[in-house]
Amino acid sequence: MSGFPGGTAVSLVSVYDWPAADGQAGGSPHLHTASTEGYVVVGGTGAVETLSGNGFERHELKRGTVLWFTPGTVHRAVNGSGDLQVVVVMQNAGIPEAGDAVFTFPEATLADPEAYRAAATAPAAEGLTESQRGEATRARRDLAIDGYLALRERVEAEGPAAMKPLWDKAAQLVSGRAETWRRIWAAGPKAQADATGAHLDALERADATHLCDAHAGNAGDAVGKWGMCGRLETWDLRP
Repeated sequence: MSGFPGGTAVSLVSVYDWPAADGQAGGSPHLHTASTEGYVVVGGTGAVETLSGNGFERHELKRGTVLWFTPGTVHRAVNGSGDLQVVVVMQNAGIPEAGDAVFTFPEATLADPEAYRAAATAPAAEGLTESQRGEATRARRDLAIDGYLALRERVEAEGPAAMKPLWDKAAQLVSGRAETWRRIWAAGPKAQADATGAHLDALERADATHLCDAHAGNAGDAVGKWGMCGRLETWDLRP
């Protein structure tokens, strides 16, 4: 397969330095419904706050820290030093880009699919200037923080069981996309894993045919975007 190794995607994230309602700067709390996300910290210091089956946890970040979050783990990047920068490695390249993340908006927004869609996609609206996209991204972050702080309070008071309503709403919000995601997975991550299996079969036979297709790949220049946690530099890593 000629795609990026393992059916993953990578991006470079400069975490937002916008202060939130609780005085901490950083990105939008969210969870992924189908993919694990990994952080490799390359600069600055900060933390990631998580809500999961382990309850509320705070994970300190510094250069060299490697941390990952399985599906369903709410994570919030906190920019302590003002210059926190991480390389993000995403499982199932193509699926996160197709909307497998769910923001921790307040319950009323999560319960209304149209209101949720409008809030989640506001920064991508047509006709916005770059400055307006930044303002819309910050407003989206603030809405997610509102829901997150209320959820964190419930989790700290009631334990991980308080996460169940969010997980249920998240599954409902994305259920209509599963068929599309399955096609993405089959053509990308699964196809790469199947290719590795075929390579191992060939090597057992001392068959080097697949090695004759050896080559290097180059994703080209990065594209800047307004992301969930910070300003992104992303690459097109498709085959």
